[in-house]
Amino acid sequence: MDDAPALTPPVVILDKPQLADNIGAVARVMANFGLDKLRLVSPRDGWPQDRAWATASGADWVLEGVQVFDSVAEAVADLTLVYATTARHRELRLPVLTPREGSARLHDAAAQGQGIGLLFGGERAGLETTDIALTQGIVTIPIDPKHHSLNLAQAVAINAYEWRTGVLNAPPPRFRDEAPPASQAQLEGMYGHLETELEAGGFFHPPEMKPAMSRNLRVMLGRAGLSAQEVATFRGVIHALAKGRGRALAKLAAKRDADRQD
Repeated sequence: MDDAPALTPPVVILDKPQLADNIGAVARVMANFGLDKLRLVSPRDGWPQDRAWATASGADWVLEGVQVFDSVAEAVADLTLVYATTARHRELRLPVLTPREGSARLHDAAAQGQGIGLLFGGERAGLETTDIALTQGIVTIPIDPKHHSLNLAQAVAINAYEWRTGVLNAPPPRFRDEAPPASQAQLEGMYGHLETELEAGGFFHPPEMKPAMSRNLRVMLGRAGLSAQEVATFRGVIHALAKGRGRALAKLAAKRDADRQD
């Protein structure tokens, strides 16, 4: 179950996409990160295209909801805040943001009920300056200048990921630790057990330092935020070490007795 806040995610707009495989790959990464509205502007080979479904890996609902437009102006007409994604410098006085910065601003706009979108250019030519001028800012990915080529789905994935982390910045529920924390009584039992065995092993030396040493141990272990199961495991470790020490002492005493008899 997805417990992300109910923000309407950005519309993804692909301007003049060429390959059906790339459209399908874009749909796949959109579905990965909770985006489901895809718009195409003058796709080269028309729409729909069977190859897109083949590469979408089951993200059929994204492709089934695709809207097709004749121009970028029509595709963004109902949106309030749209960012154009490009790696090329443009002679436009527009804010230039990273995907993370852009995502934060998109979140703010979505929280106010505004329609938001991300505009991506075609595989070969990218975006026209006249189309970028229809947007409110430029998002550019800070990639290594030695190799600044990203395919269309990669660019969408990076921006979609930044949107997703802003909406749900935590691991999925199946990866979260749901073990209940140990109670104070369980922790006190563990502390007492540990201190008893440390006392028997001669750890508290000199004796007048025992209160400070015990306090430090409690603070250190308390920071770990142990669960009830972890406390039980730790007490098992203490028991095993104490039992092993007892066996070692018994063997040492037996050897001493044997030496005396000799």
